[in-house]
Amino acid sequence: MSKVAIYDMKGSEVGKLDVADTLIEKSKGSQAVHDVVVAYLAGRRAGSASTKSKGEVAGSNKKPWQQKGTGRARAGYRQSPVWRGGGVAFGPRPRDYSMKINKGVAKLAFKRAFSDKLVQGKVMILNEIMFTEPKTSLFADLLKSLGIKGPALFVVNEVDRNVALASRNLTDVIIVKADDLNTYHLVRFPVVVLDKSGMEKVKTRLAGDVADDGVKRKAANEA
Repeated sequence: MSKVAIYDMKGSEVGKLDVADTLIEKSKGSQAVHDVVVAYLAGRRAGSASTKSKGEVAGSNKKPWQQKGTGRARAGYRQSPVWRGGGVAFGPRPRDYSMKINKGVAKLAFKRAFSDKLVQGKVMILNEIMFTEPKTSLFADLLKSLGIKGPALFVVNEVDRNVALASRNLTDVIIVKADDLNTYHLVRFPVVVLDKSGMEKVKTRLAGDVADDGVKRKAANEA
């Protein structure tokens, strides 16, 4: 049984939250974390880079000059890749970079990534994350009271409008719903701050199946 400190908005410790050992994975899963993060980043790629081949460049089939007698090299058409303005040989074409990740691997990766944060003491829990006004200074004061000086990920059960507006000018702070939390978030941010209800949702995900870890997958029956 692991215990995680619970803080209020002023940074004072107000209790402890128990995390069962069955929700923590320390013996395996490092490769799964790597595979899931690679797949997540690959799925985010647009894959829209495209060039025109010699058959797609506008132009006629007229020879630039006669075959013989000019002393110049033979040329059949101006769309050739060797000509300026011609087609591109072996250039990039639109493609799908997505990778298939099994649900079991995604679940293991999420569990291992969150466990690493717990073991390292990089998980903090707040009673609630709530502001009366949408002011950046209020969020900055919260970070200061918690002793957070670098990038931080805030995980909430439901995103409050004032909290979202107060954080949007802080480039190193991101707020996500507990349902949308994925392995990449846990790897990217050195500190994870959750509200109590968000932590309960994460514990439920750790105990059950992770339905979607943010990885773009292809359906098994895809034609």
